[in-house]
Amino acid sequence: MTDFEDIRAGRVLVATPGLRDPNFARTVVLVLEHDRGGTLGIVLNRPLDVTIVDVLPDWTGAVSAPEQLFGGGPVSSEAALAVGLLTSAAFDEAAEDTDPEEHAGLVGWRTVFGRVGLVDLDAPVALLNDALSGLRIFAGYAGWSPGQVEVEIETGSWVVVDGEDGDLTTREPDALWSQVLRRQRGDLRLLSTCPPDPSRN
Repeated sequence: MTDFEDIRAGRVLVATPGLRDPNFARTVVLVLEHDRGGTLGIVLNRPLDVTIVDVLPDWTGAVSAPEQLFGGGPVSSEAALAVGLLTSAAFDEAAEDTDPEEHAGLVGWRTVFGRVGLVDLDAPVALLNDALSGLRIFAGYAGWSPGQVEVEIETGSWVVVDGEDGDLTTREPDALWSQVLRRQRGDLRLLSTCPPDPSRN
């Protein structure tokens, strides 16, 4: 079985070419939480045909390009989840906070790992905007019950690799699956060249 410690916040699950579930085919999922209660993440490379100005106009200009709503996963797809990336200066300041994991000294912010955290969309944009170097808003999220994602990894549906801050705010989300695989070594790198329909290879 996959080591429980292999999966943790900040790593990414990359769908293998054999994963045909339309919810997750060729997706890159950023893990936000993984514990004995299960796993929660967001799909990073599914921009929707909905602009932020149409659904959350106050946050237009604060989100990273492309300024679209992203499909974060099939769970609670009617709800919005905002994930942000602190600037280096804001992160350094947060590290000096007495309780940086909880609020990083910012109203409407909760650190998840490193410079990445959840943003309260009810908070005034002006209170957070200068502290953020990037922001993405997702409709829904991906969730797995305890042990489920480990089984899916063992059966070849996913590979687990280190994520990079730029994965969250890439300007080319449609290319992210190939980009993440290309920066790996060995056989994983080769997967990046697999066509969308492996049977035609």
